[in-house]
Amino acid sequence: MTQIESYRTSGGTCCKQIIYSVSEKEILTDCRFVHGCSGNQQGIARLCIGRKIDDIIQMLKGIPCKGNTSCPDQLSKALEDYKRKKEEAAEKAV
Repeated sequence: MTQIESYRTSGGTCCKQIIYSVSEKEILTDCRFVHGCSGNQQGIARLCIGRKIDDIIQMLKGIPCKGNTSCPDQLSKALEDYKRKKEEAAEKAV
């Protein structure tokens, strides 16, 4: 089952929010950026959909644009946040 997630970006990026879905096998199944450069964000999404989220984090983490972050970096942060919340939920379930 795939659940729709939302992440509010930080650091002054053009994109203000990322809406995405991750499968049970931790594969990115959908990714949409709210605001910002449509062409670049569509490209980022198309390159990332179908990949394991750990691979995406490793590939995009730390890419700078404005300041010390970028839309791709924010996607990596969104996926790290997703993983952290999933781990916390698993710990509470035990």
